[in-house]
Amino acid sequence: MIRHEHRRGVETAEMFTLRAAGGPIWKQIEETIRRVISSRQLRSGDPVPSVRQLARTLSVTPNTVERAYQRLITAGVLVSRRGRGTFVAEIAESSSSGREQMLQEAAMRFAAMASAVGAPLDEAVDELAAAYRRLDDVSSAAQ
Repeated sequence: MIRHEHRRGVETAEMFTLRAAGGPIWKQIEETIRRVISSRQLRSGDPVPSVRQLARTLSVTPNTVERAYQRLITAGVLVSRRGRGTFVAEIAESSSSGREQMLQEAAMRFAAMASAVGAPLDEAVDELAAAYRRLDDVSSAAQ
């Protein structure tokens, strides 16, 4: 978990779990930032860690973080203010298209995996519901 200070005090900015088998690191960073914004842990106008700060924290090169940030800036999710830093764009929070796209992609990955192991739809749905319950249990225990 990465914490950083900003005008509203200490908040959790992102939770990064970089996995060797999780695809390109820049893509994992991009997806994590999108997820954190969609879950409203970061809101419009909130700062994100600097490229160098995040690179140091994740033990990756600044170019890796820069690639993720540039893609997010191009997509309108983040905005860079010269001399001030990078922030969540004003429209990012209200835009559900990114959230919907992420959900569709996750559903497709889940469906493909369930199909690959031969699980029928009802069994796959039961497993997904059980996973949600486990997440709720973990969230409740953490609070």
